Amino acid sequence: MSEQNVSVGEMWDKINIAFPILRDTMEVGDCTEEEFSNIIELIKDKQLILFVESSIFDKIEHELRQKIAPTFWEKFNGRETETDGFEKFKSAVDYLYNTLLQFLPIIERMKKLRAIASYNHTMYGEVSLINVFKVVVRATLHSQLPLRHQVVTEDFYKVSFKVFCNLDKDADGNDSAEDVLQCGGCNLEVELCNCKSIINIFNETNRKLIELDLLERLAGEILTSLIHKRIETHVQETCKGSFDTSHIASLENWLQTIVMGWLTKIYCSSDAIYNIESSLNKFKQKLMHLLYETYTRTRIEQLFNIIIEYPDSDPAIEDLRICLQKTDLRQCLVQKLQSALETRLLHPGVNTPDILTAYIAAIRALRQLDPTGVLLEMVTQPVRQYLRTRDDTVRCVVTSLTDDGPSDLAEELARGETLQVYDNSPHDVDPENWEQWNPDPVDADPSKTSKSRRTSDIISMLVNVYGSKELFVNEYRTLLADRLLSQYTYNTEKEIRYLELLKIRFGDSELHYCEVMLKDMYDSKRINAHLLSDPNFNLAAQQKYPANAMILSAQFWPPFKEETKLELPEVAKEQFDIYTKAFETLKGNRTLSWKPHLGSVSLEIELKDRTLQLTVSPIHATIIWHFQDKTQWTIEDLSKKMLVPSTILRRRIAYWQTQGLLKETSTDCFILVEDSGSRSKGPIISDMVCEDEETESAMASAHDQREEELQ
Repeated sequence: MSEQNVSVGEMWDKINIAFPILRDTMEVGDCTEEEFSNIIELIKDKQLILFVESSIFDKIEHELRQKIAPTFWEKFNGRETETDGFEKFKSAVDYLYNTLLQFLPIIERMKKLRAIASYNHTMYGEVSLINVFKVVVRATLHSQLPLRHQVVTEDFYKVSFKVFCNLDKDADGNDSAEDVLQCGGCNLEVELCNCKSIINIFNETNRKLIELDLLERLAGEILTSLIHKRIETHVQETCKGSFDTSHIASLENWLQTIVMGWLTKIYCSSDAIYNIESSLNKFKQKLMHLLYETYTRTRIEQLFNIIIEYPDSDPAIEDLRICLQKTDLRQCLVQKLQSALETRLLHPGVNTPDILTAYIAAIRALRQLDPTGVLLEMVTQPVRQYLRTRDDTVRCVVTSLTDDGPSDLAEELARGETLQVYDNSPHDVDPENWEQWNPDPVDADPSKTSKSRRTSDIISMLVNVYGSKELFVNEYRTLLADRLLSQYTYNTEKEIRYLELLKIRFGDSELHYCEVMLKDMYDSKRINAHLLSDPNFNLAAQQKYPANAMILSAQFWPPFKEETKLELPEVAKEQFDIYTKAFETLKGNRTLSWKPHLGSVSLEIELKDRTLQLTVSPIHATIIWHFQDKTQWTIEDLSKKMLVPSTILRRRIAYWQTQGLLKETSTDCFILVEDSGSRSKGPIISDMVCEDEETESAMASAHDQREEELQ
């Protein structure tokens, strides 16, 4: 019977001989090589190659679905401990690998069929038959995934991971052999240590999974999860409270040497170098991104403290800048930092100077973090809004600008840059540097100009909180007036230096009034010296005691507080009249309007057993003066005599009580105490300045000035 006349039944019998899986057996020894070649030629002639391949893979899928996959997943059940789970996973992989090996002779015969017939066909997106087989295996196993299969898989890699970590510690020499009684890897006694066996099982099991292309499908998520936890722990331990050191390079090195070294051990059992490198590169990319994201989130949680410690924390800011370019966490940073600022700064319990200090540190740190200024603008918006609600913000800024001690704003002022007040004009591109222009980030506020965001001048940013420099100029004028009126020495050298620096910032015209105020100090010193030294005035001979005056040009000075009426002693008023007449003689058509409640008085008080030398305010001097004429006064009588409200008078008398000169014998009744009693045994001469309460400003506040303007 010729080959061409073979019946369908005979043909099917021959195919079953060549591929015994079609008759539910894996034994291929019944067919010789010559018989196999003849059968292949017959299949080729009858054009049955596709039919044969499909039939064989149908049988393989059936075998996998009905027997192999259920048995494989069955081995994952009944897990009790991690060690038990380790053994079950190893047993399941061994069963799967050994069972699938039985299909290789069939696959090899199918390859010969294709080779002899010169036939290639794509199945499930694969040309290679072994790859088609692996796709079928993966798909079948995946279709029958049990609910808790990850528990056993996780046990296997947890146990293995712990052993490898312990080996790293042993390699570092952290523990001496004498101190260790229990193995840190397998938790057995050192004499019974099973770590080497676990490592061998681990390597062998991974080799089998890699050969089957099942490692990433079965264990990819578990490996990532374990390494993720290790990365989080390591980052937290490395970066806890450490802001003055950069950690990016060390973390990258740790990931490369420790984590990737461990992953390399997982994949090193396979001979498929290309696949190993490909898989490791995929893992490395994922883990590197994971490292950056974990580190970025850690630094974002610490960002408030990092800002407060800036510039010492500059390395941490630089690390965060690099990480933000690699992660999509800008919005997270804005939300977290805004929340931290609002919780820790923006409430009545924090003083305005402390808020300003934190705001200035934020400006500097966030400029370093994001030179475009977009993050700074978004993060600090609540701070700027809150500062506008505080009445003392402008005064605190101006005070800090002109403080004697070191301060951020004083340093900024000394830089001598011109103030930049922005009006959000759309024409903010510098024509000279147009080639360096870059668009703002997508989260930038389109209503604000790029130029206003990119400025690095802190003083300009503080002024722009209010949008006008007039408030700051007026506040400086008031502050300058307080300083000049509180020193009484006519020494203006320091104030002139500050004024010159401020003129660079705010302009000459805005600070013209302040120039006049300083000139008044110089003129006052000169006029006092002239009136006292010129024999034409003979002022020294006319006055019972020396008196100097600060002569102020009223129209150039800030408004004074509503005057407290004070009736000075006659002798004091006589001295003022003498000085006024001398001044009128000198200046012709100008006269003086005295402020009796301002200034200072140097007193020498002689008592029975001591002499006191004090510098006090006019109201304090007037109080004690009246006790010279009468040793006992009531608050009511003294108030009528001095024309001072009793509430104010009582507060001022308290100073003399603390000095031991006045004593309250009954309610609102005071007597002079000349004898100090047992407190002193001889004359005491003391030189003190009155500090019975905080120094009050002689000038009207901004609120008072606004009310006066509205009236």
